[in-house]
Amino acid sequence: MAGKPKLHYTKGRGKMESIRWLLAAAGVEFEEEFIETKEDLEKLRNDGVLLFQQVPMVEMDGMRMVQTRAILSYIAAKYNLYGKDLKERAWIDMYVEGTTDLMGMIMYLPFQPADTKEKNLALIIERATTRYFPVYEKALKDHGQDYLVGNKLSWADVHLLEAILMAEECKPDVLSAFPLLQAFKGRISNIPTIKKFLQPGSQRKPPTDERFVAVVRKIFNI
Repeated sequence: MAGKPKLHYTKGRGKMESIRWLLAAAGVEFEEEFIETKEDLEKLRNDGVLLFQQVPMVEMDGMRMVQTRAILSYIAAKYNLYGKDLKERAWIDMYVEGTTDLMGMIMYLPFQPADTKEKNLALIIERATTRYFPVYEKALKDHGQDYLVGNKLSWADVHLLEAILMAEECKPDVLSAFPLLQAFKGRISNIPTIKKFLQPGSQRKPPTDERFVAVVRKIFNI
């Protein structure tokens, strides 16, 4: 029997966090091998296991997978979180790309210069509340189901919950104008596998702080 997926990344959220979320939502146990120094990263590169010299990298099903989107779509398809047909998959992809854009803005905020952080934080809130969350609020209203696509949990739902929680870390009442998203957050958070991942002591990583930013800068020479 194949072993657990092994995740290679730094000991923080970054691009691996959505992969942790999706595996957890699918009920898949995984191991992590943390890159804690520049030397750890160089060893992976020198061993030739990183296709494009980059992480995240996930060892799974006899493959060493890189590129976040490729890893996520493989997990979603394998664990039946990718819709029932091409049309549903296209909708899932569109919703996921939207949440990825929003989460990218939030992910890079701690790495920005102090004098631009306030302006960029305001932009994140503005985009979340006028560009992204209205789309998902309308989707839930028009669809009339508990989930964004079809009537079962998909990658799009898991990704949206992750994005909501990240946005709430920026502004706790960011969902105040979105009652359907508030209800969605409650429903999806209570799915047993996700509820477990949201408990203290899980493999979910904390928000990025200055100490972690310093570690990342050192490892990746940025």
